[in-house]
Amino acid sequence: RGARRCDENVPPNGFRFEFVESFPRTSPKAQTWLPPIRQSHFSMFAQTCRLPTAVSTRTPSTSLKRRSSTTVRPQVRSTRSVATMAAETSPTPAKLGFIGAGIMGVPMALNLMKAGHELVVWNRTANACQPLVDAGATLALSAAEACEKSEVTFVMVSTPEAALACAEAAAPGLSSGKGYVDVSTVDAGTSSKISEMIKATGASFLEAPVSGSKAPAEQGALIFMAAGDKALYDSVKAPLDTMGKAHFFLGDVGAGAKMKLIVNSVMGSMMASFAEGLCLTKAAELDQDTLLEIMSLGAINTPMFAMKGPNMIKGEYPPAFPLKHQQKDMRLALALGDELAQEMPVAAAANEMYKTARRLGKDDDDFSAVIAAIGRK
Repeated sequence: RGARRCDENVPPNGFRFEFVESFPRTSPKAQTWLPPIRQSHFSMFAQTCRLPTAVSTRTPSTSLKRRSSTTVRPQVRSTRSVATMAAETSPTPAKLGFIGAGIMGVPMALNLMKAGHELVVWNRTANACQPLVDAGATLALSAAEACEKSEVTFVMVSTPEAALACAEAAAPGLSSGKGYVDVSTVDAGTSSKISEMIKATGASFLEAPVSGSKAPAEQGALIFMAAGDKALYDSVKAPLDTMGKAHFFLGDVGAGAKMKLIVNSVMGSMMASFAEGLCLTKAAELDQDTLLEIMSLGAINTPMFAMKGPNMIKGEYPPAFPLKHQQKDMRLALALGDELAQEMPVAAAANEMYKTARRLGKDDDDFSAVIAAIGRK
């Protein structure tokens, strides 16, 4: 009942919907059309039944009005499939730069080119750009040249040190009217330094670290946590839509970096706990595949467990997100906790497991190789 956006509850299919009142739920007609289902799931029922809707001009019921809060909700683009996105947006081709041609950078850049964007690319190791050049990208001789020949340059590198080095190398090619969007995972302090460096050239800066690994990058299903120049954010929504399924604008520089570290610390802690559960199942002489099935049917089911679990049982860790990068993010998240005097005992314990796995030579394996820290080699 009532017309309003359902921002608080995103149904499992990843879409957002507007609910509209066409008749009271208690009416005989409503009993025919609307079964007793949760409002957050009404969308799926409506899609299945192809229900007609009529926009109500009446005031929404009090119970359905948005809850008041002093917290400003971030701006978010509603999630939707890549196919739907392409059909709806058809972004105008623009000349973009892309710095970084690793596990994440290559599929992200390829998606931009598939959407019609002209790309100038650069990587510290030039041959890593070959898949992009083969797809039609122009290879720049330097980071500065990539920026000079582009309207907006995206950067995806692996560490704070690499992000700083790229910004320093790119600065000579930046000037007023250009944009620099760093989608790498770094700490807020590093992001602030990069912002100062970029803005000193007259260019605009946006941090937009991503949630998602290799497969979401390939599928154009990343989640961007942006902060910094709002006008630049607004101008790059089409490329963000191409590379991801959602993007949030969180405010000033540093907010995106902090949010990403929080997300990854939770993810790392979950994976460490999952690894413990698999090892305990084996020690108890129980079937690990059965554990996966049981977990998949309950409230603790997550796509991560379903994707990683079978390979973890076999002792195989094909890298989608290297363990050394997960441990780096745990370290940076714990440093943020220290800065804010926030206790993080679970993340701290998980971080020790990742450090042990690194010592066992699992740096370049997937972060699910953390299971090596407690028995599985």
